[in-house]
Amino acid sequence: MSQVARRSMSGADAMWLYADRPNHLMVIDGMMWTDEPLDWDLVEEVLSERLVGRFPVFSQRAVDPAWPWELPVWEDDPDFTLDRHVTRATLPDPGGEEELQAFLEAQVAEPLDRAKPLWHVWFIDNYLGGSVLFYRFHHAMADGMALAEVMVNLTDPSPDTHEPFTAREVHHSGTVGSLLGGAIGLVRNALHVSSLPALGMQSAAVAQKLLLDALPVSLFSGEPGGAKRLAWSRARSVDEIKQVSRATESTVNDVLIAALSGALARFLDLHGETVDHLTTMVPVNTRPPGRALPRELGNKFALVMLHLPTGNLDTRARLHAVHERMEEIKHSPETFITSVVAEGIGHLHAVEKPFVDFFAAKAVGVTTNVIGPKEPRYIAGRKIAGVLGWVPGSGGHTLGVCIYSYDNTVRIGFKTDAETVPMPERLIEFFDAELDALLELVPQA
Repeated sequence: MSQVARRSMSGADAMWLYADRPNHLMVIDGMMWTDEPLDWDLVEEVLSERLVGRFPVFSQRAVDPAWPWELPVWEDDPDFTLDRHVTRATLPDPGGEEELQAFLEAQVAEPLDRAKPLWHVWFIDNYLGGSVLFYRFHHAMADGMALAEVMVNLTDPSPDTHEPFTAREVHHSGTVGSLLGGAIGLVRNALHVSSLPALGMQSAAVAQKLLLDALPVSLFSGEPGGAKRLAWSRARSVDEIKQVSRATESTVNDVLIAALSGALARFLDLHGETVDHLTTMVPVNTRPPGRALPRELGNKFALVMLHLPTGNLDTRARLHAVHERMEEIKHSPETFITSVVAEGIGHLHAVEKPFVDFFAAKAVGVTTNVIGPKEPRYIAGRKIAGVLGWVPGSGGHTLGVCIYSYDNTVRIGFKTDAETVPMPERLIEFFDAELDALLELVPQA
């Protein structure tokens, strides 16, 4: 009888494993779709080779430790088969966005089976004449930025070339990036001995922010339920966003976050509310750039608190406020401190829920910006028409936001609590309106 392989989780992985709640599943959801039907037998071959074959965690299940002071382990699933993780479905006619939205909302409320490796994929046909690959991965396996790169690894640069992305391509093209991807390098520079007095003052300010910051009460407050709503925008040109960035001496990320902040301000106003800011948690990638993902994957990121300016500001003033707040975070040790906190919480899994809920209560949810491939990619010979993702939340989170750039376009996806925020389509409408308002800041030739 062969021996079953086992390996310990990190503290951060364990924290996400134990953070599952009935009203907040620690599952990262995402999809890519094609305009033409996919050959699912070919897709299964790709999954077998580039997903299961490359990353052991996709054939390993999570096992609780024997003692409270130990960390859980990943253990080879002796009953693993790809068929246990793949389900085929066909949308009812007419097979449009409403039918896909209803199907996905039914799936995201379902927990993953802890007796198996913590992932599942849906092969969906009859969507706008094409197909959808809908994937669900537990956060304990890896962070969202790593999993985004895993999915890019399934794709090819042309319909006839079977060649996954390499670490060199990731480094040079920015294939998978994040909202504050450069922050960790700035923290390392700050650790130089000549900067220690300033670092100490910054660390004290960060500690005060993490411990004492309070979230303003708004319609986004409250105890979320298990039902979630999903919505996503049409594709917008990245070149348009860059025009605003250049004209206002801001970054592309600043422009997108300003549009999000303005959309939330409009949504609050729609319900007769105004608050100075809403806080969101932003993941920061702490992996060194240009390196291939390790076979073990895992979570290598920090969460920082970003105050989204949702008060009564004009478009330019809101963008300026976002830029200042983003720059402040980039030059602070907050990423370093929160990554250490996450690792420590994972080692205290017997009492980690109060810690997770304490920090989660300081934000309405999580916002991430994934910079995907800049050129079109193909899976099983079919061009990928679009990519989207949805982030999990915890505690009282009612609003998850994922901005995803692909093939010189950008889309935004919202996951909201169905009771608290039942109309995420209005958020999409307001986000587009805010981008249009930001474009008006560009001088006309």
